[in-house]
Amino acid sequence: MTDDAAGGTSGSGQRLSTRETADRLGVKSETVYAYVSRGLLTSRRAPGGRGSTFDPDEVDALARRSGRGRPGGDGTPADRAAASGGDGLSDGTLTARTGITLIDTDRYYFRGVDACALAARYGYEETAAWLWTGELTPGIRFTAPPESLAAARRAVEALPAHSGLVDRLRAATIAAAVTDPLRFDLSAPTVLAAAPALIATLVGALPVRETDAADEPGTALAERLWPRLTRHPADQASVCVLDAALTLLIDHDLAASTLAARVAASARANPYAVVSAGLGAVDGPLHGAASGLAHRLLTDVLDRGSAAAVVADQLREGRRIPGLGHRLYPGEDPRARMLFGLLEELPRAAPALAAAREVVETTARYTPLHANVDLALAVLSVSAGMPAEAGETVFAVARTAGWIAHALEEYQERPLRLRPSGHYTGPTPPQPLP
Repeated sequence: MTDDAAGGTSGSGQRLSTRETADRLGVKSETVYAYVSRGLLTSRRAPGGRGSTFDPDEVDALARRSGRGRPGGDGTPADRAAASGGDGLSDGTLTARTGITLIDTDRYYFRGVDACALAARYGYEETAAWLWTGELTPGIRFTAPPESLAAARRAVEALPAHSGLVDRLRAATIAAAVTDPLRFDLSAPTVLAAAPALIATLVGALPVRETDAADEPGTALAERLWPRLTRHPADQASVCVLDAALTLLIDHDLAASTLAARVAASARANPYAVVSAGLGAVDGPLHGAASGLAHRLLTDVLDRGSAAAVVADQLREGRRIPGLGHRLYPGEDPRARMLFGLLEELPRAAPALAAAREVVETTARYTPLHANVDLALAVLSVSAGMPAEAGETVFAVARTAGWIAHALEEYQERPLRLRPSGHYTGPTPPQPLP
């Protein structure tokens, strides 16, 4: 936006200085400059004047879009979503338009539909396809193209034996990409054709732990994933829990991995590269890998027979208790609540479920923390004889569908819009050459 395109001044004809603008918006002066760089505010320098000035009406309009100054605070998440009206920086936080997931106080929604209700009625593949297209296809199954699957398996087999499951997913993603000559076509039909093929390829490329297992045509993705996570034979109830976990984890608004995926899509990276960006962020112990820490905690509790002793040791070593608390939910994570309910139907899960509840009860004596989805995934992985990294693998496979949904959304936006400005804290220039 050029200076000539700016709106008029207020009735008084007075413009605001940078400091006055920052005060009116409730942000730092540096953030005002970030607004200007993103085209959200127009600065003007008066002839012979010093510093930038701003139109009060434009500043007030931005304040309203950011949800500032409204009575009663920011209101519900739905209120904030409606008030934002678009992308921008609020209190230095990057926001982006999305119609995929809304998180409320004790529940969350996919495209306005309760996500837990979806997981109770539909499987992972049905929900993922609906999230991408808005059309429900009962019984849909994702199939891996033979060439893509063969390349992904060769790439995975070439990795060292100690490679983790998510390491294998990363290698499989790259291998699948190079077999797709249409990967740079970002049109919706092409992306929608590649997405289910990629997810099926990722699962099919993982080594099978149960030697008698076979990928039967037409089986659900959860059934194909199960023997790649455990040697225990699959039963219908256990696979249903895994399928529900995959569905619940498809998306959770702009979590770290999803933001990474959207930034890649904003730069017009192809869908495989978008998924690779998401997988990179999953690696952190505070995101996708958190369930592995909860898995080890439950294993320790079961081995020692006491949650109190394990919790005490964790705190003595200065470590937080994994699987507890979520910054977006003041109470129990709705994903954990649903999975715990399903796990109660599995006799084999009873010891791990009891251990998890003992952990929650022990910590709740002094700290009001509730179980999150990582603890629920840990109960599933421990009770099914899965490795500690199984929860992270389930998370990564599930969230691939969400990353694709966000990529489809981001491809319709202005390129490179997700470009926040850095707050420079280095030496004041110009500095002498070293």
